[in-house]
Amino acid sequence: MTTHTRTLTAPDLNGVATWFKSSYSSGSGNNCMEIADLTHTAHRAVAIRDSKRPSGPVLLVGIEQFGALVAGVRNGHVAV
Repeated sequence: MTTHTRTLTAPDLNGVATWFKSSYSSGSGNNCMEIADLTHTAHRAVAIRDSKRPSGPVLLVGIEQFGALVAGVRNGHVAV
């Protein structure tokens, strides 16, 4: 995975990222996150951003770590 020495923001990924909101999002705009699959790019990661701040910071996590996060949420072990 690429290591960044500065804060990565969504505009840094323009043309690279296609953002998706969870199908579990309420649509009310509260507590929603968006993800972009960057595993087939030089980043080799999943990008996560706050849907209320689309030009704000982006968190990059490895695919294994993202899978563990999703599994933890599904199983009730991780609160979001």
